[in-house]
Formats: sequence, C-alpha cells, structure tokens
Amino acid sequence: MEKSLSESEFFGTERIGKILLKIAPPVMLAQLIQALYNIVDSFFVGRYSADALTALTVIYPLQLIIIAFAVGTGVGVNTYMARKFAQKSERDAENAAGTGTVLAVFTWALFALLSALFMRKYVMSSAKNPLAVEYAVTYGKIVCIGSIGAFLEGNWTKVHQAGGNMRLPMIAQIIGAFVNIILDPFLIFGIGFFPELGVAGAAYATVLGQVAAAAITGIKGLRRPPKIKEMAHYARRIYWYGYSSILMQALYTVYIVVLNIILAGFSDAAVTVLGLYYKMQSFFFIPLIGLQTCIVPILSFNYTRMSYDRCRRTMKDSFLISAAFMIVGMVCFIFFPERIMRLFSDSEAVHEIGKTAFPIIGTSFISAVFSLIMPVFFQAVGNGVISLLLSLTRQIFCLMPIFWLFSLIGLDYAWLAFPVSETIAGGIGLFLYFKQIQKWKTAADEKQKEGETETVKSKL
Repeated sequence: MEKSLSESEFFGTERIGKILLKIAPPVMLAQLIQALYNIVDSFFVGRYSADALTALTVIYPLQLIIIAFAVGTGVGVNTYMARKFAQKSERDAENAAGTGTVLAVFTWALFALLSALFMRKYVMSSAKNPLAVEYAVTYGKIVCIGSIGAFLEGNWTKVHQAGGNMRLPMIAQIIGAFVNIILDPFLIFGIGFFPELGVAGAAYATVLGQVAAAAITGIKGLRRPPKIKEMAHYARRIYWYGYSSILMQALYTVYIVVLNIILAGFSDAAVTVLGLYYKMQSFFFIPLIGLQTCIVPILSFNYTRMSYDRCRRTMKDSFLISAAFMIVGMVCFIFFPERIMRLFSDSEAVHEIGKTAFPIIGTSFISAVFSLIMPVFFQAVGNGVISLLLSLTRQIFCLMPIFWLFSLIGLDYAWLAFPVSETIAGGIGLFLYFKQIQKWKTAADEKQKEGETETVKSKL
C-alpha cells in the first residue's frame, strides 16, 4: 500500500497542470469510449426500429440512477480515501474501500428488486406506443437486474483513482465498451450463429460490457471489508462525502423523467429528440465530465493540507480546459443539428423537432462549465450542502419549472429552459465560489498577522 501513499502525495507537490495532464487524459479517453459506446448502441438500435430507439430513451433515466448510486458511492470512497492518504492513515483508507464493495452489492440487490417489480408502471408513464412500451420493459429489466457489474466497477474504479491510478480504470472501461460495441450488432440482428434478440440483445451486450469492466478493476481494487461492527462508521463517512454526488445524479434522472413526461404530451418523437440530445451531449461533455472525476481527489487532498492556492489553480485550469472543448460542442449543435440526428434516426418528425431544439440547447454549453463544476468543488472541500443546493437549483428549481412554463407556449419554446437554467445555476455557483475564495484569503491574512506578532514577541 506504500505505493498508493506515495502516488497520492503527487497531488500535493506536483504542478497542477502536470497533474491534470497525467490523470485527465486516461479518464477522458475512457469517457470518450463510453460515449462512443452509447452512440453506437443508439445507432444499431435505431437501425433496428424507431420504437426500439424510443425504448432506450425511456430507460435512460434508470441507467442514470445506476450511475448515481454506483459512481456517487464511489466518489464518497474516493474522497474519504484521499483524505486518509493525506493524513497517512492506511488502515482507514483500506477499510473504506472494503466497505464500498459491500455497499455496492447491497445497493444493486435493492435496485434490481425494485426494477423487477415496477418496470412496466414506470415505462408506461413515458411512452404511449404499445410496441415501444414492450421494448422498453424488456430492455429495462435486463440492464437493471443485470447491473451488478456497473455497481462494482463504480466502486473499484474510485478505489484506484483515490491513489492516483487512472490508467487501470481507463483500460477497464475501454474494454467494457468494446465488448458492448462488438456484441451489439451480433446480438441485435442475429449475425452468424447468434440469435436475433433485438433490444434484448442490446441489453445483454450492455450487461456483459459492465461485467468485463468490473472484472478488470476488481483485480486490484477489491479490498477486504472491515468487521461488521466497524462497517457502519465507514458507511456513514462514505455517504457523508458521496451523498451530494448521488443526489446530483439522481436529480439529473428526476428531471429527465419529468421532461420525458412533458414531451410525451407532444409526441414520442419529442421524447426521442431529448434522448438523442443526452446521448450526443455525453460525447461533447467528455472533458468536463473527466475533469469532474479528476479534480475531486486533487481538491480534497490539498484542502485537507490547507493548500488553498493549489485548489484555486486546479479550478482555474479546469475552467479553461472545459470551456475550450465545450465551444466545439456548441458549434456542432448550433450549426449541424440535422447531420447529428441522421446518424440515428430517419424519422422526419424527429428531424423537424431536433433542428429547432439542438441549436437552442447548444447555447447552454459554456454556462454548463460553471453549473457542473461548481457543485463538484464544494463537494470536494467537504461542503456537501452547498453542492446539493447548486444541483437542486440547476435541475429542480430552474430547469423543470421553466421547461414546463415554456412548454405551455409551445414545444419550440420549451428548449429555452436549458440555456436559462444553466446560466442561473452557473452564476450562483461562481458567486459562492468567489465568496469561498475570499474566506480563504481572509484566513491566510489572519494567519500571517499572527505569525508576525509571534515573531515580534520572540524578539522582545
């Protein structure tokens, strides 16, 4: 374990730019592969059936819930371990990693049970076409009940990242994505000796890809759980550091479900457009999502050491890198919406809605840099309340009610809710961030004055 401790010291001594250049590319590459797998998944399913593509859109929020609990719990493990590495407490870090595995299995079992019981009721709230409903129920049950790999990989990946090892999680996610991509056409269309399984084939490919990624990260990420009487302590600490991330992702799911319900009142094509947006969004948001993952251990480590200047530098570099890449995404969504949509759907109804929706949503990308990174900053420095409030502001207090109000005017106006909400949430986040920076400056000045006073006294 000495290796992990020395690797984590890297967060406190090396230049921030060099740290990001070392740990961010592997995470971004893994995210790129994951985004490509989502896009390829939608491409093959869209070629199989337009109703099947709608089914994937309906189930997408449930997959986000899986991510919320898997990655959110992993973030709690990551943050707690990074702090313990900073304090050179190896035993606590190891016990937290072992507890995370137990929490992952328990959460998967509960989620799988609820999915089996209530899948049809959920699907019927967001889809009207009977064939789309059946496709969604089939796909949803397989990916939710079979999600054990996603829950375990979410924990074990963060165990590696807490010690500065970004390479193995990257390899695992790339292999998992390739397993999914390769199996998709064979299982969906029944190529060679494979049976034609349709949307069920896409679901099985997803599950097998997740299991492959979990197997790789588990080789060195699995830790022995502590004694049962100690486990409650570590579980509380993990969820204390991870609850805001879980809720942020869960809220993301809630607002997509609500938006799907609102859009279903217009047409299934409108629901499909929203789903295609989120699939493509994940591709262009790669640097931002990757940096969200990378800066948590860096900020947490340096905040624990009271190296506030390094925290500020981390945020500044993250803003600049994210903004540069988000401009590319904004240009694609504003100027090439129909080309993007034709990759997945030949439906003229989808194209007609999307050519208005995509450019409007694209204008929100720059504001999203701040609205998405600010909650991560406050989470990493231990202020989960502000992190949660920022997420609530963006997704619940702003996006859903504004989307609903604009939808009363017409479908074309509803999409304006995205740039409006991102701008409001990003502005509030920046205001609170600069207040935090000012507090750090004040504390540093007071400490310096105390030091000068002590020096004068010693001379007297």
